[in-house]
Amino acid sequence: MRQFNVFVDDKIGELARVTEALSQNAVNIRGLATDKLGPKPTVKIVTDDENSTRNALSRAGFQFEEADVIVVDLIDRPGEISKVANRAAKEGLNINSVFLIGKKGTPAALALVTDDAKRAKRLLG
Repeated sequence: MRQFNVFVDDKIGELARVTEALSQNAVNIRGLATDKLGPKPTVKIVTDDENSTRNALSRAGFQFEEADVIVVDLIDRPGEISKVANRAAKEGLNINSVFLIGKKGTPAALALVTDDAKRAKRLLG
């Protein structure tokens, strides 16, 4: 999976523009977060279809960057996210981005972007 970090202006309606571009191209959003830190606000998106997401965002004129996402299935109970975060820390993995996403057949899943995707997948995936 890939996380798309879409750079938007700090004005009303930008989230609507991003999600509408994806909707018009039948792209299903699996995870969504926003970040207003730094020079430009960012809409962070994980979808079911990387190619369609990339094409839809490009056609709509959005600037974006991509990152590999590791998806870790979680049991829905207290402490599960802490276990993943502690394991990553003990293994020396820096978590750059994290959010919960829905995943078919599981109560929840954690989407992680780390400084070493291959190693994270081996250790956490």
